[in-house]
Amino acid sequence: VQLQASGGGLVRAGDSLRLSCAASGRTVSISVMAWFRQAPGKEREFVAAVNRSGVRKEYEDSVKGRFTISRDNAKNTVYLQMNNLKSEDTAVYYCAARRHTYLAIGVSDYDYWGQGTLVTVSS
Repeated sequence: VQLQASGGGLVRAGDSLRLSCAASGRTVSISVMAWFRQAPGKEREFVAAVNRSGVRKEYEDSVKGRFTISRDNAKNTVYLQMNNLKSEDTAVYYCAARRHTYLAIGVSDYDYWGQGTLVTVSS
C-alpha cells in the first residue's frame, strides 16, 4: 500500500485548509485511516482517525470542533478538513493506514505511512 498526501500550504490563523491522502496498491487490506502531525522538535502525534465505513471517528482533543476527517472509499482517499487554524497547528501532516479495525491513536499501531505535507499557520 502506498499513501500520497497533498494539500498543505501556508495560511493565516483562522483560515481553512483541506488535506487529502490517496491510497494505492492493495487497498482492500486497509481498515482504519488516520492523520498524524509532527511539529518541529516534537514527536509525531495523533490527530484523527476514521474507520472503513466512515461512521466511527476519533479526534485529538485540541482539534475537536475544528477538524473533520472523512473518507471516500470509491476513491481510496481520506481527507482532513481543517477550520479555524491556529499557529500551534503548524506541522508536517502525515496520513497513515492500518489493517485492523480498532481506531488506534499510537504511531506504532499503523502499518502504512505517507510522505507528509507541510502546513504552516502564520499568526
